Amino acid sequence: MRRTYLVMFLTVIAVIGGWVLAAGNVKLPEFVIAALGKPTGSADLVYYDPLPAGAMEEEKCSWMPAGGGAVLAATQEGSSAAPDASGKKPVRMIRDRYASFSSVAVDAANNEVVLTDENLFNVLIYNRFANTRPFAITEPKRAIGGLTTKIEFQSGVYIDPKNGDIYAVNNDTVDTLVMFSRQAKGDVRPDRELQTPHGTFGIAVDEEHRELLLTVQHDSAVVTFEKTAKDDEAPIRLLQGEHTLLADPHGIAFDAKNDLMFVTNHGSVHQVRPGPVAASGRRRDRNLQKANWPLGFSSAIPGSGKILPPSITVYPRTASGDAAPLRVIQGPKTQMNWPTGIAFDQRSNELFVANDMGDSILVFNASASGDVAPIRVLKGSKTLMKNPTGIHVDTNNDELWVANFGNHTATAYKLNAAGDTAPLRIIRSAPADQPTLSIGNPHPVAYDSKREQLLVPN
Repeated sequence: MRRTYLVMFLTVIAVIGGWVLAAGNVKLPEFVIAALGKPTGSADLVYYDPLPAGAMEEEKCSWMPAGGGAVLAATQEGSSAAPDASGKKPVRMIRDRYASFSSVAVDAANNEVVLTDENLFNVLIYNRFANTRPFAITEPKRAIGGLTTKIEFQSGVYIDPKNGDIYAVNNDTVDTLVMFSRQAKGDVRPDRELQTPHGTFGIAVDEEHRELLLTVQHDSAVVTFEKTAKDDEAPIRLLQGEHTLLADPHGIAFDAKNDLMFVTNHGSVHQVRPGPVAASGRRRDRNLQKANWPLGFSSAIPGSGKILPPSITVYPRTASGDAAPLRVIQGPKTQMNWPTGIAFDQRSNELFVANDMGDSILVFNASASGDVAPIRVLKGSKTLMKNPTGIHVDTNNDELWVANFGNHTATAYKLNAAGDTAPLRIIRSAPADQPTLSIGNPHPVAYDSKREQLLVPN
């Protein structure tokens, strides 16, 4: 019987389709529109605009190659203008209305906490002593955000200890490191901009040698600029290659005493080789003519991609080229799962790692190597940590600050905190009962008709 009904239904659709083609601009019957509105697991017709009568009598359509840059728009009969959709509203919207903190730094001289917001594209400055109740929101002292600021998916932040200048790293869509004075607020121009490789993520600064150390996530590289670099100036060093063991690097920390840099790696990597660059039109390809610019996706060797265990790799500050690390911390005992932000305490010789997918802070001896367990772990429901991605060691006040991308909070702890320890103070960008959607640079969605779920790649 099911097959019989299916054949009958398809026959009706075919008859109606022929009727529509013959009639030109006759609309589909309502029962057909209703049937088409139900997901079937395959491509469905949900709407169409009929062509004007006589439009197909002569060839009027010219061939346009894919990627030609033109915008295709339906036209109404008797008009060459596209229909105005500006007044249409979505049926519903999936959106996080609150800031999601991705990185954190402390201005100890002014008792301020600086947080980057990767959801609404802001840099937010709070009182360091703020401590907010669960269902309240912490009011920032200042906010920097807007189109003029060139702030978008910010993943790293640094505060100049002498003047309070803010260095903020854009990870995606805007390949620019932006710098603001401590007094900046609102939709203002950066005091200085520096063009960076696409996918730049973490930042550390060597104040003695006046250098900016930046990780490049997608291209598995570390680039070093002069601290005063701006606009299109090229890096002074590049660390990239198979022997570096860099694999989707994120966080970076600097040991000024021993002149070392520590890098956290998520583990995904591919090999690259010099050669002709594909004509993709991406700005990062045109930058390959610069000295010390990392080889990007156009130079990837097909089939070379692989997933390695997460790691911390250690290098001399001046490491360049395809240089191997001095040490590697890697293995199941480390408990690392997407290690992201990293901070170094020179007094105790300890590394603090924001363990994103482990909802934890891992502390290692900075001299460690191999598959070693952390010397202590901060984790548990009392900590209120969720997807920690940013971390800062405040040695002036013996405090540890964590940016929790997964629950709209930044939390402060004693520097030696371990186990399931509650924070000393909490900064909240949303009430505690508001979910964090973790939507960042979403791409075209897919619909799972069996489970009735939307799949959103970020």
